[in-house]
Amino acid sequence: MDWQWCEIDTDALSNNIRTFRRLVGPDVLLSPTVKSNAYGHDAVITGKAFLAGGADWLCVHALEEARRLRQAGVAAPLYVMGPVALSDLEEAVALDVRMVAYNFETIDRLEALNLPMKLHLKIETGNHRQGLELPELLALARRIKRCPKLEIEGLASHFANIEDTTHHQYARQQLDLFEKALSALRAEGFAVPVPHLSNSAAALLWPERVFRMARLGIAAYGLWPSPETQVAAVLRDRGDLQLCPALTWKTRIAQVREVPAGAFVGYGLSYMTTHKTRLAILPVGYADGYDRGLSNLGHVLIAGQRAPIRGRVCMNLTIVDVTDIPEAKLEDEAVLLGRQGDLCITAEQLAGWASTIHYEMIARIREGIPRYAMPGSAGEPLSADAMYREIK
Repeated sequence: MDWQWCEIDTDALSNNIRTFRRLVGPDVLLSPTVKSNAYGHDAVITGKAFLAGGADWLCVHALEEARRLRQAGVAAPLYVMGPVALSDLEEAVALDVRMVAYNFETIDRLEALNLPMKLHLKIETGNHRQGLELPELLALARRIKRCPKLEIEGLASHFANIEDTTHHQYARQQLDLFEKALSALRAEGFAVPVPHLSNSAAALLWPERVFRMARLGIAAYGLWPSPETQVAAVLRDRGDLQLCPALTWKTRIAQVREVPAGAFVGYGLSYMTTHKTRLAILPVGYADGYDRGLSNLGHVLIAGQRAPIRGRVCMNLTIVDVTDIPEAKLEDEAVLLGRQGDLCITAEQLAGWASTIHYEMIARIREGIPRYAMPGSAGEPLSADAMYREIK
């Protein structure tokens, strides 16, 4: 028996890809990102569900993620967005991946090894995280041109401020810089067949400017990138777009016990009961990715009712109050994230309680926790209009 596990709605994942296909049209390559164990969803389960929904490529961050997908039988094109060590370039070629390029040393090594590779240059447009300014980018392209086995397949960049605002002046500046770099490369004779800049928010808001490929992120998992993106979608008459969250995280009650009024609960004596209280002990904690910031703030769902967290979230255990849930008993399911009955705990709610972002809440779920593919388990999709009404 699993004390905690995640259920992955593969139908929801596939349907989210179909939603984006309708949005951007048939000629755009859809390349959802499955890095960091697919944002906590399991890379293999998720990658196959995305491809079943019509995704063309998959994006990963690390070579080890590409290795796992290949070992699981995924044959689709894989784009490695993070660094690949010089010592790992032979394996990268063997795994038949595409690779981001911004270091001359990488090109020197590939040439010395006489290895073929499809490369995607990274232009700096304002995020200052990876990439090259235009003069350096053109110099790198000329260097690659001298290597007959190397191909410049793509040009990439990444938005710095498209999710956190409804005013997109900076993002539009980045778009302009990207288009300038693409034009400069093509003016020097580089075809660059696969330019790509759009993330989830850009694809949702500007589907007409996604270039050849869209690197979908959190929206492919059914989560809106931010409240600002929801508002911007409504303002652009795209509020009817429906995304369906795919992840449910569950645990079981390991003990039920009663404590008297005036009893302290958990480390630091941060909670004291005011009446006789019935507590349920859950075998999940911050070592599993259940954020310590949820202490005395969050709740879980048991028997279709809310059970508030009492005291601090521990490394491996969390204590909740089931005084008002008399039917709660040993080994009953408790939902940490997702739906139970008519109630739902969203990743956004967890993030709000823990003062972080929903990306972090799902990506930090411990990889060793079992994930199960369960089509249809997540419930109905939500549109931006519906969520915006809740905000208002």
